[in-house]
Amino acid sequence: MANTQPLSVGAVAPDFELPNQDRKPVKLSDFRGRQHVVIAFHPLVFTPVCSTQMRTYEQSKADFDAAGAHILSISCDAGPSKKAWAESLGGISFDLLSDFHPKGEVAKAYGVLREDGIPERAIFVVDKNGKIAWAAKYDIPQQPPQEDLMKVLRSLS
Repeated sequence: MANTQPLSVGAVAPDFELPNQDRKPVKLSDFRGRQHVVIAFHPLVFTPVCSTQMRTYEQSKADFDAAGAHILSISCDAGPSKKAWAESLGGISFDLLSDFHPKGEVAKAYGVLREDGIPERAIFVVDKNGKIAWAAKYDIPQQPPQEDLMKVLRSLS
């Protein structure tokens, strides 16, 4: 049974290492002390809302950089799918991570793996100290409001 309770603000963010769209390993703890991290769980690649969400992040890269934040986008899709998706989006400069094997282990650790094996649409902001500074869960078809996320990041800078 999937954990349906996302982690709370103030909790230490569980560390993980997952491959990105270029098959390079990315470890959450490597950002500790250097950058805030936006962990954006999304259900599936090549879907309209997920694609719009990632394009919006890419278009706002300067804002994320100014806030000292890096984006880690996570779904349970296989690595080659993440690579093809990044290319179909016109290129993505942040990490699209594959939580494919063991399937959904990171989503499960964050309490956002659904019963059907895909993650919720959920966003966690992990501060430079490795603690969850903000968390939000959205309905699958809902586009997360960008301004809410940016307000949180500006407050941490």
